[in-house]
Amino acid sequence: MEALQTAIACAPAAVPAHGFDTVEAAIAAVSRGEFVIVVDDEQRENEGDLIMAASAMTPEAMAFMVRHTSGVICVAMPGSALDRLALPLMVAANTESFSTAFTVSVDARSRTSTGISAADRAATMRALADPTSSPQDFARPGHVFPLRCRAGGVLARPGHTEAAQDLVHLAGRGIGGVLCELVNDDGSMARRADLFRFAARHHLTMISIAQLIAFRQRPGTQPDTCQP
Repeated sequence: MEALQTAIACAPAAVPAHGFDTVEAAIAAVSRGEFVIVVDDEQRENEGDLIMAASAMTPEAMAFMVRHTSGVICVAMPGSALDRLALPLMVAANTESFSTAFTVSVDARSRTSTGISAADRAATMRALADPTSSPQDFARPGHVFPLRCRAGGVLARPGHTEAAQDLVHLAGRGIGGVLCELVNDDGSMARRADLFRFAARHHLTMISIAQLIAFRQRPGTQPDTCQP
């Protein structure tokens, strides 16, 4: 991890593209436990997700996320962590448009009540990020949706799932990237112009998945973050 952080620190900072911040700025924000916005290709979902490290999730941050997103809040995790927690894929044959790999949903058994409150969901996310958690620590089904990220991260699949775990890993935050799609006040999906306004209003760092792919392609900077 020290070698990785040194490589990131020594790498020349990229000039923000089309109004986006740099990947280095996003990594630093995630390391501090802050939200970032990550935008995918306009020809793909054309959406922006709020992303944060699960280990840093608080009730206040969860309430902010619920208020400004679609509400289906997920946690991107490597396959090895999901296997350790005995969380299989939700369906055997995935027919979702982009093959998003949902597992069975969960609630943490301790420090929660019904599982749906901001405090309960934050506790569940921190438990998912805890390397000492075991399968017995979670009730199934629940109100938090783990996602299995593709081995290779954004280099293998340019999705928000992989971007979330890649950023969390690069930030030294271990496993578990919380993510959910931003929406406008009228319930419509937030698009590029909406996302830039939201980022400015809330002083959030915003990058694209294309930038993260380019960052990960730099020689000698980062290993695979989404292990199978």
